[in-house]
Amino acid sequence: MALQSKNKIEAAFSMSSMTDIIFLLLIFFMLTSSFITPSGLPVNLPSSESSDIVMQEITVSITKDLRYAVNDRQVNRNEIKNELTALLSEKKGYVVLHIDKEVPVEYLVEIGGIAAALEANVTIATQPFK
Repeated sequence: MALQSKNKIEAAFSMSSMTDIIFLLLIFFMLTSSFITPSGLPVNLPSSESSDIVMQEITVSITKDLRYAVNDRQVNRNEIKNELTALLSEKKGYVVLHIDKEVPVEYLVEIGGIAAALEANVTIATQPFK
């Protein structure tokens, strides 16, 4: 009498669950990488021990040759207050300062003071120590 089981175990490995995980990881990294947006002007940021990521709603950039940009649009120094007032009138939020490390501190304080007077949260963009 030859007794055989009707339920045979198949020794094949299915890769479909592995590809699902890979695609989910790919989507996750693509979405999180878009949270870090570079500023419009080339700026050599200062270094710090902790570099927190903040959602960049409004960015103000100052290069070492004192060119100003608000949200990747170049403006004059006199126009910054008007630009920030217009952007912050719609909603209160973060103003991220992308200021070159060779720029004197007085320019940082000036822009930070304008943003703080408009009741915005001011953050200075830095890069981590290497």
